[in-house]
Amino acid sequence: MGKSKELSVDLKKRIIDLNKSGKSLGAISKQLQVPRATVQTIIRKYKVHGTVVSLPRSGRKRKLSHAAERRLVRMVKSQPRITKKQVCKDLEADGTQVSVSTVKRVLHRHGLRGCRARKKPLLQKRHLKTRLKFAADHMDKDKTFWRKVLWSDETKIELFGHNTQQYVWRRKGEAFNPRNTMPTVKHGGGSIMLWGCFAASGTGSLQKVNGIMKKEDYLQILQENLKPSARRLGLGRSWVFQQDNDPKHTSKVVKEWLNQARIKVLEWPSQSPDLNPIENMWTVLKKWVHARKPSHLAELHQFCQEEWSNIRPEACQELVDGYQKRLVAVKMAKGHVTKY
Repeated sequence: MGKSKELSVDLKKRIIDLNKSGKSLGAISKQLQVPRATVQTIIRKYKVHGTVVSLPRSGRKRKLSHAAERRLVRMVKSQPRITKKQVCKDLEADGTQVSVSTVKRVLHRHGLRGCRARKKPLLQKRHLKTRLKFAADHMDKDKTFWRKVLWSDETKIELFGHNTQQYVWRRKGEAFNPRNTMPTVKHGGGSIMLWGCFAASGTGSLQKVNGIMKKEDYLQILQENLKPSARRLGLGRSWVFQQDNDPKHTSKVVKEWLNQARIKVLEWPSQSPDLNPIENMWTVLKKWVHARKPSHLAELHQFCQEEWSNIRPEACQELVDGYQKRLVAVKMAKGHVTKY
């Protein structure tokens, strides 16, 4: 015989009301078409507990005690990359045998969920210091200053790419804790390499890099695109050029040309792509380009050029005007990576 359906709360309340009005168990049973034994049970429970709402059942005894649960949570928080199976093995070694599902339920109950580790640059102590110094030195700069900055960077866009994923156990809001991120280092290669620049007033030039870019190639890109982009974007005379500390960017020949051209360069902390708003532009560009599903490299390059020019100046200004939030985030993270 299958399990009978539990009576609704409204029906239980009607039973109690009829009982209070003086009706007998048999009369209530006949009127509501409910078995007499059920009516009697509901009235008895109401007299004991004062409610008709179903109380929590005891259920099966928990496999893990409260102390064991706390130990499990401490284990996962100290080792965010540990897998559920490894947790089960560690508990079994201590004499407690539980299933993967049990481990998952316990962790979820404590606010811990498996998430993909964010890939972020590997930061050493010297990087933390320079990031904090940059934030402190520029915290008082207003929107006018940042609107005069010409941001630049290179990016790789793959025709058919793949992403390596790493899951970690963390709580909401802990995505960028150093323990929950996956350190990465810069590397070349890819389907096509692009150099681009933008300012608060819009996007500048976007140039395809043929092969592996050398310092001579980078210098040629700057000579052909830097000042024309600044003029087209209306930056005036007192604009500032931003670039990261890639060896090509800081080479002697590039430094000499920038000095001769009287282009002021923003002093930049190494390993800090989260401080460069052009990274957000690359994310938008890749999303739009991949949505068009290019079928070959020439089409990939064409779509990149088209979508780069489609980015609205309003979006660029909004991104730059919120720059101080990045500096605050670096300060709050004590130099570590931020959500940007």
